Amino acid sequence: MRVLFVCLGNICRSPTAEGVFRSRLDKAGLAQQVEVDSCGTSDWHIGDPPDSRAIAAAKSRGVDLSQLRGRQLEEEDFRRFDYILAMDHMNLENIEALRPRDSQSQVGLFMAFAGRSGEAIPDPYTGDEKHFEKVFEMIEAASDGLIEELRRRLDTA
Repeated sequence: MRVLFVCLGNICRSPTAEGVFRSRLDKAGLAQQVEVDSCGTSDWHIGDPPDSRAIAAAKSRGVDLSQLRGRQLEEEDFRRFDYILAMDHMNLENIEALRPRDSQSQVGLFMAFAGRSGEAIPDPYTGDEKHFEKVFEMIEAASDGLIEELRRRLDTA
């Protein structure tokens, strides 16, 4: 299984999701069965590390984001990933606009896996540390739901 998390710049929400999800996969014993990555729909932060506030929020919970670097969504991602999960509606629309007709990827909002269909993970970039903490909590909830889905799919594979 392969999972790609997508936000706008790939420096706040999607790298946080990548780091949290990797950590949760490891604890669930699924790290060897699931590949994880993140990217942005814009080209603003290609090669940049995550926002320092995202790194700090993750570090305070034992998750290291410091080695991640921003990249932009590309057409090949639609052939490579089973799940392409957007943090919000705007990025979901951007993903769908780039999606090739023959893509088999499951595309949707990440928060659907927390049982909150239609809910977006807000961009904390213009906020303060509290916004990054809230985003982290939302990502944890969605990660746990996604792990349960992947566990079911892997058990039936």
